[in-house]
Formats: sequence, C-alpha cells, structure tokens
Amino acid sequence: MDLDAISLRTDRLLLRRWREEDLAPFAALNADPEVVEHLAAPLDRAGSDALAARGDGEFDRHGWGLWAVEVAEGPDAGRFAGFTGLLEQTFEAHFTPAVEVGWRLARWSWGRGYATEAATRALDVAFGDPAAGGAGLAEVVSITTPSNVRSQAVMRRLGMRRDPADDFDHSIAAGVAPYRHVLHRIDAATWRAHRGG
Repeated sequence: MDLDAISLRTDRLLLRRWREEDLAPFAALNADPEVVEHLAAPLDRAGSDALAARGDGEFDRHGWGLWAVEVAEGPDAGRFAGFTGLLEQTFEAHFTPAVEVGWRLARWSWGRGYATEAATRALDVAFGDPAAGGAGLAEVVSITTPSNVRSQAVMRRLGMRRDPADDFDHSIAAGVAPYRHVLHRIDAATWRAHRGG
C-alpha cells in the first residue's frame, strides 16, 4: 500500500501510519490518569500496543484507520501527539456496525485545537469520493461518556449532533461493567454543509 497516499497533512499536523518509536510515548499517554479519565482504566503497555496495532491495521483493510498524529511545525515539530482517525465498531449496540471518528492526544498537546483539526481531516476522508481516495461513508459516529465535556465539544465543533435517545450502556473491555455513553452522529450531507460545500 502507498504510505504517502495514506499520510495526510493539515495546517499544523501530519497524520501518518504508526512507527515503532510511537509506541513508548503512546503507552505513556495511555497510562496518564488525566488522558484516560473517561475510560474504564489506564492501558498497560500490551494493551496500548494492541490498540496502536488495531488502528494501524485498519489501513490494510480499508485504506483508512487511526492515524498517528505528529506535530508538523513549531517547537514541537516531529513530536508524536497521539492518534486521530476512523475505526470500525462492531460491538453490539443499536447503531452498529458503524465507523467511529475518535482521538486520544497527550496532555501536553491539549488546548491547541489539534483534535478538531485532525478529526476534520479524517472526516474529509470518511465522506470523500472513493474515486479520489475517500471512504464514501454515509454516516460516522463518535462515542464518549457524559462527563467527557472536552470531547463532546470537539464533536459539536465537527458539526456532529447528539440525540439523547441514542445514549447507551457499553463495556469497553472484558470484565468491565457496562456504563453510560453518549453518541454523536454526522452524515455525509451534513458534513458537506458544515465544510461549506
């Protein structure tokens, strides 16, 4: 697969396939209690590596997945910041199977608009014309907990909408009791209108 075709640029970021050197900072990010505050628990190194492998493996199946996010300019140029991208969700719920747009960024990168910037580029791929390398999806969802107001703010900035009737209970890992999640959605027509096209 053409790795250059999979890499994406935004004004300030490079979204790319994962590299071996991303795994240690990704594990540190996944062990940070503030970063994983709204998840069931921090990930150990094996769980962190497995998540990176799953997200990167989506590229081989679909041509899209969870891009590693690297800062492309300024004093942090070249620094790994986390991930943003698209992940197929097949767990049992009223809206699955579905493709989710998601992000997880290191605390040092918060407050800079990176999540919105990178997720915007991922949604351009999600709703893009397959003939031009897009996924041609009809709808994309995003999932978080009711208390994760920062991620919900990103979802709203992306033009996604929540219907409280879509809220659901979900367990994100084996042995973890289901707990409440909120669902945001956006369809292709709404995305094009949001982007001004």
